[in-house]
Amino acid sequence: MALLRRHWLSAGGASRSRPTVARVAARLPLILVLAHVLASAPAVAAIEGEPAATRATPTAAVRVDGTTLFHVRGVEAYPAQVRASAIARTLKAVAESKRFKSDTLRIVESDFGTEILAGSLRLMIVVDADAELENVTRAELARVIAPRMVTAIRDYRDARAPGALLRGVALAGVATALLVLLFLFFNRTWKGIAARLEAAYRKQVKSVGIGTFEILRPDQLWVVMGGMIGALRGAILLIAVFIYVEYVMGLFPWTRATAGAIQEQVKGPLESIGRGVAAAIPNLIFLVILFLVVRYLVKLLGLFFAAIGRGEVALGGFERDWADVTFKLLRGVIIGFALVVAYPYIPGSSSDAFKGISVFAGILLSLGASSAVANTIAGYLIIYRRAFKVGDVVKIGGTFGHVLAVRAQVTHIRTVKNEEVVVPNSLILNSEVINFNTLIQERGLILHTTVNIGYETPWRQVEGMLLAAAQRTEGLLTEPPPFVLVKELGTFAILYELNVYSSTCGGMALLYSAMHRNVLDVFNEHGVQIMTPAYEGDPESPKVVPRARWNLPPADPPADAPDR
Repeated sequence: MALLRRHWLSAGGASRSRPTVARVAARLPLILVLAHVLASAPAVAAIEGEPAATRATPTAAVRVDGTTLFHVRGVEAYPAQVRASAIARTLKAVAESKRFKSDTLRIVESDFGTEILAGSLRLMIVVDADAELENVTRAELARVIAPRMVTAIRDYRDARAPGALLRGVALAGVATALLVLLFLFFNRTWKGIAARLEAAYRKQVKSVGIGTFEILRPDQLWVVMGGMIGALRGAILLIAVFIYVEYVMGLFPWTRATAGAIQEQVKGPLESIGRGVAAAIPNLIFLVILFLVVRYLVKLLGLFFAAIGRGEVALGGFERDWADVTFKLLRGVIIGFALVVAYPYIPGSSSDAFKGISVFAGILLSLGASSAVANTIAGYLIIYRRAFKVGDVVKIGGTFGHVLAVRAQVTHIRTVKNEEVVVPNSLILNSEVINFNTLIQERGLILHTTVNIGYETPWRQVEGMLLAAAQRTEGLLTEPPPFVLVKELGTFAILYELNVYSSTCGGMALLYSAMHRNVLDVFNEHGVQIMTPAYEGDPESPKVVPRARWNLPPADPPADAPDR
């Protein structure tokens, strides 16, 4: 086979100075040998132990002036591309020679295959390997190829006729003039078109912002829009230049093949994109329908749970406070289910790149969102357990104050010092929560304070003084009445606890402060000493503040103070 190929090349190179038809005739012996090789290709494949059907089929297109006539098969020693080029050169040689008439082509059967002859000159031998590509016989394939060769020869001659060349030059001149006019039109009128578009834009478009904060001003938006309009102008001109080059090069036979190659290079990717978009249209329609269904389902659920939250719809055992959080949970479940359903229909979801990004996002979510997920779950559990709600006065760990907001991740609490404390929900779930509002509507909230009084003071007197202090404190309930408990008989003193009822917990600090002041006043009035925590012995005189010293500077006596 290698010797055969070298013989073909040497024959072609040695005959470059001969007339065109003579060069073709010099290669005829090689064509006969090639026919024998192609005809025996299936037998060679069987001898090598590999079925012919499983072997690759190298083929090449026979092109004349950029037009594909047919395809031929080759072998390893004589590739299909080389064979196709040789046939094309033979056709061109016949077309350039005035001695050959296009109607003299004939088909003749020989020992090597079906020959297509131009007079006595063989243009091509159709062998069984060629016919196998089209699943027809050699004779049928030859009868199809021969008319194409006749047409190619006529077109080749017509394209190089003086009249055709002059017509091509004229059409190229017209196309050039149109392209120049198009460029002049854009250069002269585009500024006016852009100015009118800008004027209309500024009338309709305002600044984009949040409240009084401007995110984008009209001038900044127009820079973007102007860039898009300029890109559109460039794209139009670029398409015009491409159409011009392809058209002009297609007018002349010598550049027609190049025009076809340029068209394939540009149209190939565009056709691939178009086929991809067309193939994705059914999936996109499904995604749009799924989006609309999910959107309106979520909107319907939002309206339903909003009605529950307003009390317009009542469900047995379902609290109004649960409406918003339940809606958010169901919305997340529905959207998550929709994403799972939509995933296979997303264009490119089956690609390795898309899968890699999905795995990477999953790893980041699992590594970095553990605390966020824990806080979110804790937030929902807190709401459904009804531990507290917005507006309640609670004590969580060392934080005491009003609940401002219960969010998915954290709870906001405002302390009595007007400080906002943000507590993670996972911490609340693992901590003791005291809610002062839960039972306040039933019997009121019990405020309590303790004092240590010595054994020498009668307990009845102490209880009377504590109850008197409670009666003086405004803002406390008289029903149920306050009461006193003897909590502990200590080593040096008795521990008394005053318990009073309140209908509100909003001003607990002020109520405690007023009650403590009244306790001090009552005990001082009766000369009873409140024991200090450290005790060494009884003092010579009770540690009390006489009434005459209650309002020492800088304290001012109240105008309506009772005279006791």
